[in-house]
Amino acid sequence: MDWTFLPLTLNQIISPQTIAFALAALGLSVHFGFTGLLNFGQAGFMSVGAYFFAITATRFGFPLWASILAALIGATAFAFLLGIPTLRLRADYLSIVTIAAAEIIRYTVQTPDLTAFTGGSDGINGAEAGFEKLNPFPDRVYKIGVVPYTNDDIWVIVVGWVLVALAALFVWQLMRSPWGRIVKGIREDEDAVRSLGKNVYAFKLQALIIGGILGTLGAIINIIPTSLQPNNYGTQTTFFLWTIMLLGGATTVLGPIIGSIIFWVVLNLSDGFIGILAATHVLPLSQVQQGPVRFIIVGIALMLLVIFRPQGIFGKKKEAHFSV
Repeated sequence: MDWTFLPLTLNQIISPQTIAFALAALGLSVHFGFTGLLNFGQAGFMSVGAYFFAITATRFGFPLWASILAALIGATAFAFLLGIPTLRLRADYLSIVTIAAAEIIRYTVQTPDLTAFTGGSDGINGAEAGFEKLNPFPDRVYKIGVVPYTNDDIWVIVVGWVLVALAALFVWQLMRSPWGRIVKGIREDEDAVRSLGKNVYAFKLQALIIGGILGTLGAIINIIPTSLQPNNYGTQTTFFLWTIMLLGGATTVLGPIIGSIIFWVVLNLSDGFIGILAATHVLPLSQVQQGPVRFIIVGIALMLLVIFRPQGIFGKKKEAHFSV
């Protein structure tokens, strides 16, 4: 039996994928956990940010700072586009619009007529060039555990985790500020907040923008070591993010970060064990069937979380919030 997946799984703790989903789940926590916005299209924010970053870097030759700025502007514009017509309505309208918008973006960028800009179904390669030029690490092989890393791998991991720490500190301070107290009040009873003279609509829109920007930063970290693939930003990404957020605690700052680590470690462990059980004929599964089984596991875990511990691992029971 091949047990090499075990040390590889441990390296998921620091992987760019874990970093990306931690940032995006933290943004989702700003949306839902703190403000009560039912956003089922966080993958849409990630996709918009990733495409603005990659297109400006590869097609127009923008420097790194300008591509990042373009991605943040794109995410902000996307938040306005979604928020202006929906945030004055009931929360479920936002959920419908966001999940639909994320899918519209995914299908639009794969349109053959836009291939010159978006890369179509093949996506975009080479967006990382500007980032790698700033790499201060010597060009050699680094080992963490049993896994070898290049200097570019180490660079994106270091920058990614620094970004996670700064984002967590920012959200923590934000939620302790008067602004944070207002959005938490909106989550509990927006009519009461409105009666105090606060512009609920404006605060909701601001929260949507902040959470979307965090999702965009996660998407940038995600594509730098690999490439931009449109199918990586489908509905499954959004539901992975919801699982991560609920796992750690929707109303906590560290919850989404720890939730991302636990999620990817457990997902890779389950993948490895399912493969072993299938190879030894304990489970009658083909290689094609093994992939969907892990998604079944994710779905069951999400249902159990909502039923038995809606506040997440690190959340307080009184803060659990799932009302629409």
